[in-house]
Amino acid sequence: MGSSVQTDLEEQSTSKLSTQALSFFLHSLLALASWMALMLLGYAINPSGVPNSSFFCCRPPCARRRIPGRTHLSREMATLVWLLGIIWFLIVCLWVLNMPTGPNQCLQCEATEKLTRTFFSLPSPSGLIDNDGPFIGTWPAVALVGYSMGAKLGFRRPK
Repeated sequence: MGSSVQTDLEEQSTSKLSTQALSFFLHSLLALASWMALMLLGYAINPSGVPNSSFFCCRPPCARRRIPGRTHLSREMATLVWLLGIIWFLIVCLWVLNMPTGPNQCLQCEATEKLTRTFFSLPSPSGLIDNDGPFIGTWPAVALVGYSMGAKLGFRRPK
């Protein structure tokens, strides 16, 4: 009798783990899809007079605050999507740090300057990743962290 109870508990924990993993990846896809939709909308409107820093300020939680609440996915997993954003950013950082430099590609840059110029274009773009560092590394990470923050705010219970 003890063996069947243990088997049932193992099946329940396996089922819960697979449900959590599925929920985590669906929330991640939802966060990245909302980021892509926002980027496509930005390119369609083409706001040439608006600085890039203003997009950084308005993206995270306010734009995605209500989306997770309308899904039937795990609330717990929605608030953990920021981990994927950090992991993504670190992977892209390692890729950039291993890139060779040359003329018009951050020649004689140290590691900190290489990352700063690639991901934030400060003081000027590095030339690495065809100057798409913010698009490839920074914005997806910010979208995932912002989704997580928005989910945390959106799932708060009213008092």
